[in-house]
Amino acid sequence: MNLIIKKEQWINLAIVASTLWFMWFAQTHFDEYTVRILNNIAIFTILAVSYNLINGVTGQFSLEPNGFVAIGAYVAALLLLDGDAKEYQYDIEDPYPWVLLLHANFVWALFFAGTFSAILALILSFPVFRVRGDYLAIVTLGFGFIIRIIAINNPEVTNGSLGLNDIPEYSNLYWTGGIATLAVIGILNIIYSKYGRAMKAIRDDEDAAIAMGVNTFKVKTLAFCTSAFLEGVGGGLLAALLTSISPDLFTFFFTFQLLIIIVLGGLGSTTGAIIGTILVIGGSEWMRFLDEPMNFGFMETPAMPGMRMVVFSVILIFVMLFAREGIMGKRELKDLFKKRGES
Repeated sequence: MNLIIKKEQWINLAIVASTLWFMWFAQTHFDEYTVRILNNIAIFTILAVSYNLINGVTGQFSLEPNGFVAIGAYVAALLLLDGDAKEYQYDIEDPYPWVLLLHANFVWALFFAGTFSAILALILSFPVFRVRGDYLAIVTLGFGFIIRIIAINNPEVTNGSLGLNDIPEYSNLYWTGGIATLAVIGILNIIYSKYGRAMKAIRDDEDAAIAMGVNTFKVKTLAFCTSAFLEGVGGGLLAALLTSISPDLFTFFFTFQLLIIIVLGGLGSTTGAIIGTILVIGGSEWMRFLDEPMNFGFMETPAMPGMRMVVFSVILIFVMLFAREGIMGKRELKDLFKKRGES
């Protein structure tokens, strides 16, 4: 057995150890507002790296994340709320008896949230992957709208447009950061496996991949289901962080935000998806001071709500002008440590 640890493995271990230490330090030393932002970043990291697997690595232009995140959020919320908590908040219609019986702890709630999303993705993959390109985008976009309409029009299960409230707040940095770390490790292991190479082959030229004997339907379905599972788990974590969910939370803007993240970071790069999440989710919060009145000494400016989004949009435009393939392109963190000419 070879017990020699390579330089690359030392770097990976150092990154994981640093991440775990930072999670502990932030949870115990940072203020509540900062921890809340970091929780959001961790959850969106899970969603971004999983979305990048199907959209960036496999090259399938899918617009479904809001649907699977909504499913995960509702499944987790229904399992975390006990019967009494459900009964008093269903105002539109009385809940079905089986809805009141649903209950599980946080771990099982996240597991079922991810599993239910993955099963639905498996069923959906049969009609979805009969088309390619823009048609695939339209089909998956429609799926996101359907899930939202179902949530609104089934008040006996979801409480309709009023949504579900008083969800137990289980999500903290240990959970969100820990699962985000596991998600990144899992996605990277898939990317560097034979399935990951097949996904990249499909992205580069699907017809050539078929000619070389790649079972493209199987590989695309694997990517789709893996992405859906993590999106469902992310939805469960989001529900347990916000403590309140409604159909209005899962509009197309949710998917569009994730699309901005992975394009900004670099389609096909997991490292880029993480960087994009920090810039988009963290940056939009940390720039809130631009909305407030400012004193420059020689002049004062009034409050300008929305100014942070204007500045943020300008920054995004400049980044995309000078980095056409995103910040990382298709590179990962380990590629930055390679010597020139090394493959």
